[in-house]
Amino acid sequence: MKLNDQIISIFLLCSSLLLAGNAFSFQQEEIRHMMAQDTILVVSTGMNFELPAEFPSGWTTFKYDNRSGDTHFFVLEKLPEGKSIENTRKEVVPVFNRAMDYINNGDSEQGFAEFNDLPAWFFDVVFTGGPGLISPGRAAITTVDLEPGNYVIECYVKMPNGMFHTAMGMLEEFKVKETKGEGKPPYEDVLLEISADEGITYKENPREGKMNFSVFFRDQKPHEHFVGHDVHLVRLEENANLDELNTWMNWSDPDAFKTPVPEGVIFLGGTQEMPEGKTSYFTATLTPGNYAFIAEVPDPRSKNMLVTFSIPGNRLSKR
Repeated sequence: MKLNDQIISIFLLCSSLLLAGNAFSFQQEEIRHMMAQDTILVVSTGMNFELPAEFPSGWTTFKYDNRSGDTHFFVLEKLPEGKSIENTRKEVVPVFNRAMDYINNGDSEQGFAEFNDLPAWFFDVVFTGGPGLISPGRAAITTVDLEPGNYVIECYVKMPNGMFHTAMGMLEEFKVKETKGEGKPPYEDVLLEISADEGITYKENPREGKMNFSVFFRDQKPHEHFVGHDVHLVRLEENANLDELNTWMNWSDPDAFKTPVPEGVIFLGGTQEMPEGKTSYFTATLTPGNYAFIAEVPDPRSKNMLVTFSIPGNRLSKR
Protein backbone atom coordinates (compact mmCIF):
# COMPACT_ATOMS: atom_id res chain seq x y z
CA MET A 1 0.00 0.00 0.00
CA LYS A 2 1.33 3.44 -0.90
CA LEU A 3 2.02 5.99 1.83
CA ASN A 4 -0.79 8.27 0.63
CA ASP A 5 -3.23 5.36 0.72
CA GLN A 6 -2.15 4.53 4.27
CA ILE A 7 -2.65 8.13 5.36
CA ILE A 8 -6.12 8.22 3.79
CA SER A 9 -7.08 4.91 5.45
CA ILE A 10 -5.93 6.13 8.87
CA PHE A 11 -7.81 9.41 8.37
CA LEU A 12 -11.03 7.60 7.44
CA LEU A 13 -10.72 5.25 10.42
CA CYS A 14 -10.15 8.12 12.85
CA SER A 15 -13.06 10.05 11.35
CA SER A 16 -15.36 7.05 11.74
CA LEU A 17 -14.33 6.55 15.36
CA LEU A 18 -14.82 10.26 16.06
CA LEU A 19 -18.29 10.26 14.52
CA ALA A 20 -19.26 7.13 16.45
CA GLY A 21 -17.98 8.70 19.66
CA ASN A 22 -19.89 11.91 19.01
CA ALA A 23 -23.10 9.95 18.31
CA PHE A 24 -22.66 7.99 21.54
CA SER A 25 -22.04 11.20 23.52
CA PHE A 26 -25.13 12.80 21.97
CA GLN A 27 -27.26 9.79 22.93
CA GLN A 28 -25.93 9.87 26.49
CA GLU A 29 -26.83 13.56 26.70
CA GLU A 30 -30.33 12.75 25.41
CA ILE A 31 -30.70 10.08 28.09
CA ARG A 32 -29.66 12.51 30.84
CA HIS A 33 -32.02 15.17 29.49
CA MET A 34 -34.99 12.79 29.48
CA MET A 35 -34.22 11.69 33.06
CA ALA A 36 -34.49 15.32 34.12
CA GLN A 37 -38.03 15.22 32.70
CA ASP A 38 -38.93 12.05 34.66
CA THR A 39 -38.72 9.86 31.55
CA ILE A 40 -36.21 7.07 31.08
CA LEU A 41 -34.91 7.07 27.51
CA VAL A 42 -33.74 3.70 26.20
CA VAL A 43 -32.07 3.67 22.78
CA SER A 44 -31.22 0.84 20.40
CA THR A 45 -28.98 1.62 17.44
CA GLY A 46 -28.37 -2.05 16.64
CA MET A 47 -28.32 -5.13 18.83
CA ASN A 48 -27.91 -3.04 21.97
CA PHE A 49 -29.61 -1.02 24.69
CA GLU A 50 -28.41 2.32 26.04
CA LEU A 51 -30.05 3.51 29.26
CA PRO A 52 -29.19 5.00 32.68
CA ALA A 53 -27.46 2.72 35.18
CA GLU A 54 -29.92 3.58 37.96
CA PHE A 55 -33.01 5.65 38.67
CA PRO A 56 -35.71 6.10 41.36
CA SER A 57 -38.47 3.63 42.13
CA GLY A 58 -42.20 4.17 41.70
CA TRP A 59 -44.15 5.06 38.59
CA THR A 60 -41.65 5.23 35.75
CA THR A 61 -42.20 6.20 32.12
CA PHE A 62 -39.91 4.61 29.54
CA LYS A 63 -39.46 5.94 26.03
CA TYR A 64 -37.90 3.23 23.89
CA ASP A 65 -36.40 4.76 20.77
CA ASN A 66 -35.71 2.04 18.21
CA ARG A 67 -33.09 3.57 15.92
CA SER A 68 -32.04 0.19 14.57
CA GLY A 69 -33.12 -1.56 11.39
CA ASP A 70 -35.01 -4.37 13.17
CA THR A 71 -38.17 -4.78 15.22
CA HIS A 72 -37.42 -4.96 18.96
CA PHE A 73 -38.99 -4.70 22.42
CA PHE A 74 -37.72 -5.04 25.94
CA VAL A 75 -39.15 -6.82 28.94
CA LEU A 76 -38.32 -5.69 32.47
CA GLU A 77 -37.11 -8.56 34.63
CA LYS A 78 -36.66 -7.99 38.37
CA LEU A 79 -33.92 -10.32 39.57
CA PRO A 80 -33.93 -12.17 42.90
CA GLU A 81 -31.78 -10.73 45.66
CA GLY A 82 -28.08 -11.26 45.01
CA LYS A 83 -28.41 -11.99 41.28
CA SER A 84 -27.03 -9.84 38.47
CA ILE A 85 -26.71 -9.70 34.72
CA GLU A 86 -23.68 -11.97 34.94
CA ASN A 87 -25.83 -14.74 36.42
CA THR A 88 -28.25 -14.28 33.53
CA ARG A 89 -25.46 -14.41 30.94
CA LYS A 90 -23.79 -17.49 32.41
CA GLU A 91 -26.74 -19.53 33.69
CA VAL A 92 -29.79 -18.56 31.62
CA VAL A 93 -28.81 -17.38 28.13
CA PRO A 94 -26.84 -20.56 27.26
CA VAL A 95 -29.82 -22.74 28.20
CA PHE A 96 -32.17 -20.84 25.90
CA ASN A 97 -29.58 -20.88 23.10
CA ARG A 98 -29.17 -24.66 23.35
CA ALA A 99 -32.93 -25.15 23.48
CA MET A 100 -33.44 -23.00 20.40
CA ASP A 101 -30.72 -24.88 18.53
CA TYR A 102 -32.64 -28.14 19.05
CA ILE A 103 -35.96 -26.52 18.13
CA ASN A 104 -34.47 -24.98 14.97
CA ASN A 105 -33.17 -28.42 13.99
CA GLY A 106 -36.60 -30.00 14.35
CA ASP A 107 -36.19 -31.59 17.79
CA SER A 108 -38.69 -29.60 19.87
CA GLU A 109 -38.96 -32.33 22.50
CA GLN A 110 -35.26 -32.15 23.34
CA GLY A 111 -35.35 -28.37 23.01
CA PHE A 112 -38.02 -28.00 25.68
CA ALA A 113 -36.23 -30.60 27.82
CA GLU A 114 -33.21 -28.28 27.92
CA PHE A 115 -35.20 -25.86 30.09
CA ASN A 116 -34.82 -28.34 32.94
CA ASP A 117 -31.28 -26.97 33.21
CA LEU A 118 -32.45 -23.48 34.12
CA PRO A 119 -31.27 -22.44 37.61
CA ALA A 120 -33.86 -22.49 40.39
CA TRP A 121 -33.53 -18.74 40.93
CA PHE A 122 -34.74 -18.05 37.37
CA PHE A 123 -38.27 -19.00 38.40
CA ASP A 124 -38.20 -16.21 40.99
CA VAL A 125 -37.61 -13.55 38.32
CA VAL A 126 -40.57 -11.14 38.19
CA PHE A 127 -41.57 -9.94 34.73
CA THR A 128 -42.77 -6.39 35.30
CA GLY A 129 -43.80 -5.01 31.91
CA GLY A 130 -41.87 -2.99 29.39
CA PRO A 131 -42.64 -1.64 25.92
CA GLY A 132 -44.22 -3.93 23.37
CA LEU A 133 -42.84 -4.68 19.93
CA ILE A 134 -41.82 -1.53 18.07
CA SER A 135 -40.90 -1.28 14.40
CA PRO A 136 -37.65 0.32 13.19
CA GLY A 137 -37.48 4.10 13.33
CA ARG A 138 -40.30 4.37 15.86
CA ALA A 139 -40.57 4.95 19.60
CA ALA A 140 -42.68 3.14 22.20
CA ILE A 141 -43.82 4.74 25.46
CA THR A 142 -44.86 2.75 28.51
CA THR A 143 -45.36 3.51 32.21
CA VAL A 144 -44.94 0.96 35.01
CA ASP A 145 -44.66 0.96 38.79
CA LEU A 146 -41.16 -0.29 39.66
CA GLU A 147 -40.04 -1.65 43.00
CA PRO A 148 -36.44 -1.20 44.21
CA GLY A 149 -34.00 -3.87 43.10
CA ASN A 150 -31.75 -5.12 40.33
CA TYR A 151 -33.23 -5.55 36.88
CA VAL A 152 -32.25 -6.71 33.44
CA ILE A 153 -33.95 -5.93 30.15
CA GLU A 154 -33.80 -8.11 27.08
CA CYS A 155 -35.22 -8.52 23.59
CA TYR A 156 -35.68 -12.13 22.49
CA VAL A 157 -36.96 -11.55 18.97
CA LYS A 158 -34.92 -13.88 16.76
CA MET A 159 -32.48 -13.30 13.94
CA PRO A 160 -33.24 -14.85 10.53
CA ASN A 161 -30.98 -17.76 11.59
CA GLY A 162 -33.05 -18.33 14.74
CA MET A 163 -30.62 -16.80 17.24
CA PHE A 164 -32.18 -14.66 19.98
CA HIS A 165 -31.40 -10.95 19.95
CA THR A 166 -30.50 -11.48 23.62
CA ALA A 167 -27.48 -13.53 22.54
CA MET A 168 -26.49 -10.78 20.09
CA GLY A 169 -26.13 -8.17 22.84
CA MET A 170 -29.69 -7.10 23.67
CA LEU A 171 -29.33 -7.74 27.40
CA GLU A 172 -28.63 -4.89 29.81
CA GLU A 173 -28.98 -4.19 33.53
CA PHE A 174 -29.97 -1.29 35.76
CA LYS A 175 -30.76 -0.63 39.40
CA VAL A 176 -33.97 0.84 40.79
CA LYS A 177 -33.15 2.81 43.93
CA GLU A 178 -35.00 2.87 47.24
CA THR A 179 -35.58 6.58 46.70
CA LYS A 180 -39.01 7.11 45.22
CA GLY A 181 -39.48 9.34 42.20
CA GLU A 182 -42.26 11.81 41.52
CA GLY A 183 -43.78 9.95 38.58
CA LYS A 184 -47.51 9.25 38.39
CA PRO A 185 -49.61 6.96 36.21
CA PRO A 186 -51.03 8.75 33.16
CA TYR A 187 -54.74 9.23 32.58
CA GLU A 188 -56.30 6.51 30.46
CA ASP A 189 -58.34 6.91 27.29
CA VAL A 190 -58.92 3.18 26.83
CA LEU A 191 -58.91 0.51 29.54
CA LEU A 192 -57.81 -2.91 28.30
CA GLU A 193 -58.02 -6.10 30.31
CA ILE A 194 -56.31 -9.37 29.52
CA SER A 195 -56.87 -12.81 31.01
CA ALA A 196 -56.33 -16.42 30.04
CA ASP A 197 -60.10 -17.06 30.07
CA GLU A 198 -61.43 -14.02 28.19
CA GLY A 199 -58.43 -12.82 26.23
CA ILE A 200 -58.13 -9.10 25.42
CA THR A 201 -61.24 -7.05 26.18
CA TYR A 202 -62.09 -3.34 26.26
CA LYS A 203 -65.17 -1.11 26.25
CA GLU A 204 -64.06 2.30 25.01
CA ASN A 205 -63.27 2.48 21.30
CA PRO A 206 -59.81 3.84 20.43
CA ARG A 207 -59.94 7.16 18.59
CA GLU A 208 -57.75 9.09 16.21
CA GLY A 209 -54.88 10.98 17.80
CA LYS A 210 -52.69 10.40 20.83
CA MET A 211 -54.18 7.70 23.05
CA ASN A 212 -53.20 6.45 26.50
CA PHE A 213 -54.02 2.78 27.06
CA SER A 214 -54.08 1.08 30.45
CA VAL A 215 -53.71 -2.70 30.58
CA PHE A 216 -55.02 -4.56 33.61
CA PHE A 217 -53.71 -8.11 34.00
CA ARG A 218 -56.69 -9.92 35.46
CA ASP A 219 -54.58 -13.05 35.68
CA GLN A 220 -51.27 -14.40 34.44
CA LYS A 221 -50.01 -17.84 33.55
CA PRO A 222 -47.34 -19.45 31.38
CA HIS A 223 -48.69 -20.53 27.99
CA GLU A 224 -47.46 -23.40 25.82
CA HIS A 225 -44.21 -21.54 25.13
CA PHE A 226 -43.56 -21.00 28.89
CA VAL A 227 -44.17 -17.23 28.70
CA GLY A 228 -47.13 -15.24 30.02
CA HIS A 229 -49.54 -13.07 28.04
CA ASP A 230 -49.02 -9.43 27.12
CA VAL A 231 -50.50 -6.83 24.75
CA HIS A 232 -49.00 -5.37 21.56
CA LEU A 233 -50.50 -2.75 19.27
CA VAL A 234 -50.18 -3.33 15.52
CA ARG A 235 -51.08 -1.23 12.51
CA LEU A 236 -52.26 -3.40 9.62
CA GLU A 237 -51.47 -2.14 6.15
CA GLU A 238 -53.46 -3.29 3.10
CA ASN A 239 -51.07 -6.19 2.44
CA ALA A 240 -51.11 -7.47 6.03
CA ASN A 241 -52.14 -11.09 6.53
CA LEU A 242 -53.69 -11.89 9.91
CA ASP A 243 -52.97 -15.60 9.56
CA GLU A 244 -49.26 -14.88 9.16
CA LEU A 245 -49.27 -12.46 12.10
CA ASN A 246 -51.15 -14.97 14.27
CA THR A 247 -48.50 -17.62 13.56
CA TRP A 248 -45.56 -15.24 13.94
CA MET A 249 -46.30 -14.40 17.60
CA ASN A 250 -44.82 -17.64 18.99
CA TRP A 251 -41.11 -17.61 19.81
CA SER A 252 -41.03 -21.41 20.23
CA ASP A 253 -41.96 -21.91 16.57
CA PRO A 254 -38.65 -22.17 14.67
CA ASP A 255 -40.13 -20.19 11.77
CA ALA A 256 -41.75 -17.46 13.87
CA PHE A 257 -40.93 -14.44 16.04
CA LYS A 258 -37.94 -13.67 13.86
CA THR A 259 -37.02 -10.80 11.59
CA PRO A 260 -38.16 -9.73 9.14
CA VAL A 261 -41.69 -9.44 10.53
CA PRO A 262 -44.68 -10.32 8.32
CA GLU A 263 -45.35 -7.89 5.48
CA GLY A 264 -47.79 -5.07 6.10
CA VAL A 265 -47.32 -5.16 9.88
CA ILE A 266 -46.16 -2.09 11.81
CA PHE A 267 -45.67 -2.56 15.54
CA LEU A 268 -46.51 0.48 17.67
CA GLY A 269 -45.62 -0.67 21.19
CA GLY A 270 -47.78 -2.04 23.98
CA THR A 271 -46.87 -3.70 27.26
CA GLN A 272 -44.95 -6.82 28.19
CA GLU A 273 -46.26 -9.38 30.64
CA MET A 274 -46.91 -8.47 34.27
CA PRO A 275 -48.08 -10.37 37.36
CA GLU A 276 -51.76 -10.89 38.09
CA GLY A 277 -53.49 -7.76 39.39
CA LYS A 278 -50.93 -5.32 38.00
CA THR A 279 -51.58 -2.45 35.57
CA SER A 280 -49.31 -1.01 32.92
CA TYR A 281 -49.82 1.92 30.54
CA PHE A 282 -48.71 2.64 27.01
CA THR A 283 -49.15 5.55 24.62
CA ALA A 284 -49.57 5.56 20.84
CA THR A 285 -50.77 7.97 18.17
CA LEU A 286 -53.45 6.52 15.89
CA THR A 287 -54.36 7.65 12.39
CA PRO A 288 -57.22 6.34 10.23
CA GLY A 289 -56.62 2.71 9.33
CA ASN A 290 -56.74 -0.89 10.53
CA TYR A 291 -55.22 -2.04 13.82
CA ALA A 292 -55.05 -4.97 16.19
CA PHE A 293 -54.25 -5.73 19.79
CA ILE A 294 -52.35 -9.01 19.95
CA ALA A 295 -50.59 -11.10 22.59
CA GLU A 296 -47.27 -12.85 22.14
CA VAL A 297 -48.63 -16.35 22.73
CA PRO A 298 -49.09 -19.39 20.49
CA ASP A 299 -52.20 -18.98 18.29
CA PRO A 300 -53.47 -15.79 19.99
CA ARG A 301 -56.60 -15.68 17.82
CA SER A 302 -57.91 -18.91 19.38
CA LYS A 303 -57.58 -17.28 22.83
CA ASN A 304 -59.29 -14.00 21.87
CA MET A 305 -55.87 -12.38 22.10
CA LEU A 306 -55.95 -11.09 18.52
CA VAL A 307 -58.58 -8.35 18.40
CA THR A 308 -58.91 -6.03 15.40
CA PHE A 309 -60.36 -2.54 15.27
CA SER A 310 -60.36 0.39 12.88
CA ILE A 311 -60.10 4.15 13.12
CA PRO A 312 -62.72 5.87 10.93
CA GLY A 313 -61.46 7.02 7.58
CA ASN A 314 -60.45 3.54 6.43
CA ARG A 315 -62.48 0.35 6.32
CA LEU A 316 -61.17 -2.82 7.92
CA SER A 317 -60.44 -5.12 5.00
CA LYS A 318 -61.25 -8.82 4.99
CA ARG A 319 -58.35 -11.18 5.66
